Amino acid sequence: MNQYLIKEDRFEYVEQGAGQPLIVLHGLMGGLSNFEGLFEKLPKSGYRVIIPQLPIYEMPILKTTVKEFAKFLHEFILFKELKDVILCGNSLGGHIGLLYTKNYPEFVKGLIITGSSGLYENSMGDGYPKRGNYDFIKEKAEEVFYDPNVATKEIVDEVFETVNNRDKLVRTLAIAKSAIRHNMSSDLPHMKQPTCIVWGKDDIVTPPNVADEFNKLLPNSELFWIDKCGHAPMMEHPDRFNEILLEWLEKNNL
Repeated sequence: MNQYLIKEDRFEYVEQGAGQPLIVLHGLMGGLSNFEGLFEKLPKSGYRVIIPQLPIYEMPILKTTVKEFAKFLHEFILFKELKDVILCGNSLGGHIGLLYTKNYPEFVKGLIITGSSGLYENSMGDGYPKRGNYDFIKEKAEEVFYDPNVATKEIVDEVFETVNNRDKLVRTLAIAKSAIRHNMSSDLPHMKQPTCIVWGKDDIVTPPNVADEFNKLLPNSELFWIDKCGHAPMMEHPDRFNEILLEWLEKNNL
């Protein structure tokens, strides 16, 4: 998706389509390409899809927190002069979307979360990647998905580079710890925006009971399951993911 990359001011993002703005937020180990299927499909259905690159490795270490990324998102939305946005986030991106919705509710028309942190997260399975051990990182990257083949060599290489780069590793650990500290269980019942929860039935990073808890705590939410699917439904089952989103968006007049 690099051919679509736009650089303006201090922001990098891709954008396609016209109409209702839908901002997509990638996860900690994710990137713009994770939502390629959505980026190709939803603009054809009347949505202006915008995916900003989150500056996970560029923020000062003390500002590498969920709260600061929510502020960054607000600055981006103001820069783009957007209002009544729909936010769609995976993993850390879902958490940022939730916190943004809490802090700036007047800007958010609807919310979509998938494999979101904010209540519980088991970082990359049952252990954090060990530096220097490619096979271990490959195994952990594969565990994120139901189908290990989704963890391509490109994905594994990117994670391997991240955990073996000291600056990136420090920031990765900082944002992961911030996500764990920033539990939103007491905030969710006050968030009234329509919320679509899409979850993989085989997610081991944010297990299915996390989705049930989100659905219980969010007052205006609907939960959708995808079979044979791990932590990133939009990557493993892009067609089904898009189908769920479009049906939900239409049902809620978003």
